[in-house]
Amino acid sequence: MTDISITSTESTVAKGEQRGFGRHADTSSMREELSNLKSDLDALMSHASTLTESELREARDRIMKRFSSMRVTAKGIADQAGKQLNDGMDVAVDYVRERPLQAVAVASVLGVLIGVLMRRS
Repeated sequence: MTDISITSTESTVAKGEQRGFGRHADTSSMREELSNLKSDLDALMSHASTLTESELREARDRIMKRFSSMRVTAKGIADQAGKQLNDGMDVAVDYVRERPLQAVAVASVLGVLIGVLMRRS
């Protein structure tokens, strides 16, 4: 039986699960996982002609399991980004409510700067 080396991603996934990876993932770990998945797929493709049907099915199942884990990780990153965006919007709204004149002044200055930059383009 030919064994395709797909252990690098397994260790990355295991480390991620230990750290609560599904909820608090960073993009560098996600990039590393994607890179490992690509390597695994390349290895599978290069050995696919020599594998039996059951070995191909087993390799496919392992890769799909990792892909599913990465999907959960990506959803966690998206959820976290959404929460940060909402927090930022809340801070901006509070600032405008507390300091309306300063907010208008800042918005005016930014509008003028954007107008000047767009006119030059």
